[in-house]
Amino acid sequence: MVAPKSLTVCLLFSSTCYSLSRFCSKLKHLDLTSCVSITNSSLKGISEGCRGLEYLNLSWCDQITKDGVEALVRGCRGLKALLLRGCTQLEDEALKHIQNYCHELVSLNLQSCSRVTDEGVVHICRGCHRLQALCLSGCSNLTDASLTALALNCPRLQGQLSSGLFQKQGCVSRIKSRVCIMKYVFLWLTSHCLFLPCAAYPRILEAARCSHLTDAGFTLLARNCHDLEKMDLEECILITDSTLAQLSVHCPKLQALSLSHCELITDDGILHLSNSTCGHERLRVLELDNCLLITDVALEHLENCRGLERLELYDCQQVTRAGIKRMRAQLPHVKVHAYFAPVTPPTAVGGSGQRLCRCCVIL
Repeated sequence: MVAPKSLTVCLLFSSTCYSLSRFCSKLKHLDLTSCVSITNSSLKGISEGCRGLEYLNLSWCDQITKDGVEALVRGCRGLKALLLRGCTQLEDEALKHIQNYCHELVSLNLQSCSRVTDEGVVHICRGCHRLQALCLSGCSNLTDASLTALALNCPRLQGQLSSGLFQKQGCVSRIKSRVCIMKYVFLWLTSHCLFLPCAAYPRILEAARCSHLTDAGFTLLARNCHDLEKMDLEECILITDSTLAQLSVHCPKLQALSLSHCELITDDGILHLSNSTCGHERLRVLELDNCLLITDVALEHLENCRGLERLELYDCQQVTRAGIKRMRAQLPHVKVHAYFAPVTPPTAVGGSGQRLCRCCVIL
């Protein structure tokens, strides 16, 4: 019998981990999502035998602490993807161990690791220069210092920017002293995909619900991270057309952009986007739900985005059916999702078939 190189396990105990380590030494891919019985001892067992491990998902294994992470990374130094979502006991010291031993790391997910601070993110940026995907969603202690660290020290996100800037004396203290304007900033690679080679990881930034994030932070990011492909800025309520102007100039590879509930975005911001290289050549998905200042003029601008495939316009109260119809005459392939409130509440429709809400219109 050939030992597996990829394994997904639903229920696992520490003793099983030692057996796994003993008999599956060539294991590359291991998914232990929601195995709540996993402990630091379990990770020690895995690290002793599965030293070739490249992908490990420990999401919601909430008994894990910094000691378990240290034991793991000391033995599994070739890890390329490590998912620690919901490991709520992890602190900055755990990230320092990752910095010291995981120099091949490409994807790291720390969603809802609420004890992580800017110091931990600085550790990651200093030691993991191959990083392309970083999720810090729900790490509510983070500030703009984390965004600065990412912008200055992750060359796989930056393209031409040189790395290692935190090695310079005094730089960390300068980063820490910056104004705190961000609650959540994270680069994300979906945790449900199979492990891919480094070159296959997209560059993705998700900063949804970052209500304190401003144009200043995005200006720094855009000017240093030119390879970003997908961005979710939903409910970044302080950003304005200035952010779109910076993204239009500095992020020519942008393919998908969510600006839902960014209520300061206007038609002028969409004009910047539609006249850019990404607008003309790359943009496929644009979400503008509840952007109250967007009008039919923005739809006219979007006619320049010949590759646009999907446009979200729910609750854009100044957008009309006529405006959508005119745009679709120029872009017949685009799917537009819009909302138009009925004059009177919809009446119940009889029959056993599938029912569709009359408020929601897919045009």
